[in-house]
Amino acid sequence: MSKAGIVDAALGILDQYGLADLSMRRIADALGVQAAAIYWHFANKQTLLAAVSDAILAGQAPCDESMSIAGWARDLREVLLTHRDAAELVAASLAVGLCTRVPDAGAVEVLEAEGWPPDDARRATRAIVHFVLGHVIQEQTRQNLLAVGVLTSPTPALDEDGFELGLRMLVSGVQAVAAG
Repeated sequence: MSKAGIVDAALGILDQYGLADLSMRRIADALGVQAAAIYWHFANKQTLLAAVSDAILAGQAPCDESMSIAGWARDLREVLLTHRDAAELVAASLAVGLCTRVPDAGAVEVLEAEGWPPDDARRATRAIVHFVLGHVIQEQTRQNLLAVGVLTSPTPALDEDGFELGLRMLVSGVQAVAAG
């Protein structure tokens, strides 16, 4: 049993059962060990969840000069949509500061290269990250509710067109601030 194996098992459980059912006991059962064995590798559940968040964010392409800020945000959305409840998990892990990967890595540097002061570049990319996380949390929540029959039809405002409109508005605002 390794850290990577535990994270892989946790990702499998996340995808199958969702964040609410991602317990240390369920992960241990999937690995055929006692829950206490996981604590040999992770100090607590929060550090394990942060490692799972890092594994999810590892799928994100690094932002560089060849990628637009909007393209970077779209890529982040796609990465989050690949795992059930990923946006909620990543948002929580970022909030407690335990992630070693951050979704705006590279994007800050791209804005700085365009002349943005570092603090403003960080704030601008964080605003976009917060938009993406919030939108995907709503998308994934609705998907979960549709899957169990609580909702009977998707909400058009939360589809890809809604995401694109919100992203366009946010990026336009960032560009307007940059223009002075």
